[in-house]
Amino acid sequence: QVQLVESGGGLVQPGGSLRLSCAASGNIFSILNMGWYRQAPGKQREWVARMSTTGGSTYYADSVKGRFTISRDNAKNTVYLQMNSLAPEDTAVYYCQAVQTQGQYWGQGTQVTVSS
Repeated sequence: QVQLVESGGGLVQPGGSLRLSCAASGNIFSILNMGWYRQAPGKQREWVARMSTTGGSTYYADSVKGRFTISRDNAKNTVYLQMNSLAPEDTAVYYCQAVQTQGQYWGQGTQVTVSS
């Protein structure tokens, strides 16, 4: 079992920045990769970014490439999502995901609202 707790969401103006955090606990040693998803009102959950826990490779959705950066702090068992140049269409609940061979785990989500 893996437990994930997100934090860092909030209200930001267009063009602003936020950094989301996802703290992992439990059986973290068998995590293959970690990622971020988001779900806007009335829309399906969509993938945003992910990072391999082995080689550290990172991948991004086209909609956030060049603006968002996923990173990790192994000492803190935490994955981050740095979000720059935020736009109203980035408004959503952001979820952290951890993938193991035996399944996947989700955090409770953190709300990000981009509005003037």
